Amino acid sequence: MGKITGFLEFERIDRSYEPVEKRIRHWREFVVPLPENEVRTQAARCMDCGIPYCHNGCPVNNQIPDWNDLVYKGDWQRAALNLHSTNNFPEITGRVCPAPCEAACTLNIDDKPVTIKTIEYSIAERAFQEGWIVPQPAERKTGKRVAIVGSGPAGLAAAQQLARAGHDVHVYEKNAKPGGLLRYGIPDFKLEKHVIDRRLKQMEAEGVVFHCGVHVGADVSARQLEAEYDAVLLTGGSERPFDFFANAPGRELDGIHFAMEFLPQQNRRVSGESVGEVKEITAKDKHVIVIGGGDTGSDCIGTSIRQGAKSVTQLEIMPMPPEKENKALSWPYWPVKLRISTSQAEGAKTEYSISTTGFSGRNGKVEKLLYTRVDAKLQPIPGSEGELAADLVLLAMGFSGPVESGLVKELGLEPVPRGRFKGLDADERDYRIKGSKKLFAAGDMRRGQSLVVWAIREGRQAAHAIDKALMGRSDLPR
Repeated sequence: MGKITGFLEFERIDRSYEPVEKRIRHWREFVVPLPENEVRTQAARCMDCGIPYCHNGCPVNNQIPDWNDLVYKGDWQRAALNLHSTNNFPEITGRVCPAPCEAACTLNIDDKPVTIKTIEYSIAERAFQEGWIVPQPAERKTGKRVAIVGSGPAGLAAAQQLARAGHDVHVYEKNAKPGGLLRYGIPDFKLEKHVIDRRLKQMEAEGVVFHCGVHVGADVSARQLEAEYDAVLLTGGSERPFDFFANAPGRELDGIHFAMEFLPQQNRRVSGESVGEVKEITAKDKHVIVIGGGDTGSDCIGTSIRQGAKSVTQLEIMPMPPEKENKALSWPYWPVKLRISTSQAEGAKTEYSISTTGFSGRNGKVEKLLYTRVDAKLQPIPGSEGELAADLVLLAMGFSGPVESGLVKELGLEPVPRGRFKGLDADERDYRIKGSKKLFAAGDMRRGQSLVVWAIREGRQAAHAIDKALMGRSDLPR
């Protein structure tokens, strides 16, 4: 719980950022860590809450007050052990998680929550620096074999848990390197890829085998995996993007792309990996329009600015949220309020209550985005029509579910809206696909598009379910 009177004595101080003019000139992370003494002071602010709501705010149920107290007392190694007992990859959530735990913190009633995310990041990085992160191979092998399809956060979390339980774990990834969304979706300025690689080395030493460049459902049969393994876990993510403009005038024009056509290309450039046999997309010297106000849209903004866009404008159909939430109605839940992302702060213009009606251009290339303003009920306002210069339009409006080809078709799975499979979302303790003895699913493929931390939770819980199904019982934590 930290120091009993810490929340009264110390003000909230969080990590800072490199100046905008400096950070937009490179692709590295730009968060400036707090020094150790300041992290310990911030941990001292954790209160002696009767009910620690941060536990429920965190999808993996991190024991936040416990490791805050350990950090305050300088016992970093025990803090790292505690943190890893609930979260396989705190070095990643300490970078990219939106921190619903801080929204749930009791001190957030006064808008000054404990800097939980920063403390989590500091514990994880200290653990790597001190050499406390070492392989934990199983003492005994079970003789059971598990295939995991997809190496995003859900697949990786499940793989590590199952390997530590003694199973032979093989992870199949269609891309050249493991990581899924972590590697190919999140820009390097938010998550440098060496952070993923050092964790993968630990997993490989624990016995996890990665098969990269293997597309299940195309290069290898899903039924073949089902026949060869004792269990198959599907963690392929939710990759099919929403396209609300499929029938809009001008949608066929060149220069209109989904966010996940744009972002992975830049990640591959940074890592030195080929972008493949696709048309290269760049924002350099272009007027860029990003449609969608979430994290993916923000990532498109930061990437476009670093590529040298002339201008970047973000469009959001919803009205501008209030600068401050009503605590009596929202706390301890995630509030709807105005948030300015680091990418937005780098020079983007954000327009609210605006709906795209079409596109126009010449010689097959987009040049203008057509729009209308909308009211609070999202209905068009007569006379508010207009247009914006648009050389590159990036669609970042979320994802509707898994791609319905290859793996999904071969197994006869029936996706329903937002990525859930029929009969699967009734019981998250089982994770077994209905009607199958060997097939399981977790992560965005099961629950729909969500946070990295939710994917980690799903992977851990699916690992527990698979271990129990194979062995009759499981000692894996959920």
